[in-house]
Amino acid sequence: MSILNESTLRKENDETYREIFHDIVDMMHQDYAGCKDKADWDQPTVYLNQCKDMDETKFVNLVQSYLLDFKDLHTGFTDLHKQKKDIGFTVRRFEDGLFVTSSNVGELQRGDQIISLDGSGVSEIAEKYKRELRTPIHERQKWEPVLLDFNVVEIESKRGDRYSLALSKYEPVPYKPEYKIQELQKDILYLKVTDFMNHDAIHQLIRSHEESLSTYPFLIIDVRLNRGGSDLAYFELLPYLFDGEKVDISDLLDETILTNCTDRNVRLRIQMLEGALTSIEDEGTRRQIYMMIKELENHRGEGFVELNLSELEEDLVFETKPGPRKVIILSDVYCGSSGDSFVETCNHSSKVTVMGRPTLGMNDYANVAFEVWHNRFQLMYPTSKSSRVEEGKGMSGKGVQPDIYVPWTPSHLQQDVDLNRAIQEIYREEIED
Repeated sequence: MSILNESTLRKENDETYREIFHDIVDMMHQDYAGCKDKADWDQPTVYLNQCKDMDETKFVNLVQSYLLDFKDLHTGFTDLHKQKKDIGFTVRRFEDGLFVTSSNVGELQRGDQIISLDGSGVSEIAEKYKRELRTPIHERQKWEPVLLDFNVVEIESKRGDRYSLALSKYEPVPYKPEYKIQELQKDILYLKVTDFMNHDAIHQLIRSHEESLSTYPFLIIDVRLNRGGSDLAYFELLPYLFDGEKVDISDLLDETILTNCTDRNVRLRIQMLEGALTSIEDEGTRRQIYMMIKELENHRGEGFVELNLSELEEDLVFETKPGPRKVIILSDVYCGSSGDSFVETCNHSSKVTVMGRPTLGMNDYANVAFEVWHNRFQLMYPTSKSSRVEEGKGMSGKGVQPDIYVPWTPSHLQQDVDLNRAIQEIYREEIED
């Protein structure tokens, strides 16, 4: 498509937006990995009839509302020219209150409670925005985008004071990944990774702490805030987490991955993978990406196929290394995509106990592609699906379940309840043994 400048885009608003929307509907019906499973879930005509007198913000909101019909967290639509805004703080729901979990707003403190929004209670708002919140489970609801629609909230502070606060919109604080390994106690090692995006950094972290990973009897892995990335990034950690001599990851996961190899999907996925190669130095990871590119090209235009990645099977088989005898993984709803995969894979180890809350559950449909219109609007959607969806064993809306469920309560804002519980669990088992 030709690149339109902003003045042309304004003049031809309706026609341009309708063309883009038609493209998006076509992609969701043909290229999207859930196109067969979710046929007739959407109502494009309803949204197309609203596609008039649009500006950029209204159009993005319209498409985002349309995408909600598919109930897929791997879909999204954004305006690349517009900086995202947020409310300056994060919240989590408990019963009929929203509790501030972090804040860059001076008036708000961690632990303060929102008890109403523009005069309406939290339960009432939750019913009105149930599509946007996606789940009735309080601790799994994501409220921050919803709060952008409101002007004034009533606050009850930790001290018990009540006051009204006018909401503002802020530039998001840039995300900084956190990869660290440290001694928690003399016999407990603590590993935290907030994403699996930087292969080289994660591999270097693991290699530089090889001795600690091999000698500490207990390991706690914190992926509660893991934003995902690539499964390849955590493969080097797995040998420390399993018993036995060899482990074949493909034997652990009872699923087949089917990739929708339409012409568009192959083009977009190859474009993304080639871009990833520019920032990855690890030779094993580069080889895996080249193989993926080759297989995608081999099946261009064939629709849903199981890619033949047999040449990579040796990378799925690894020899174990001396490691901790007990591993506890801390999980939560903020752990998704490759974070889901990591928790699910590790849960097959007899040494691993998953504790906390279920993960986000994004992997029924995965391997996202990005399409861009006019260098301005970007659609994200997944191109592959798990065979478990057709078997009724998908993870959407449920996530990977922990072995030990720890419900979220406001007491988590006063102390790290999950981490304390993990330490107690380690020593409880030691006493019992």
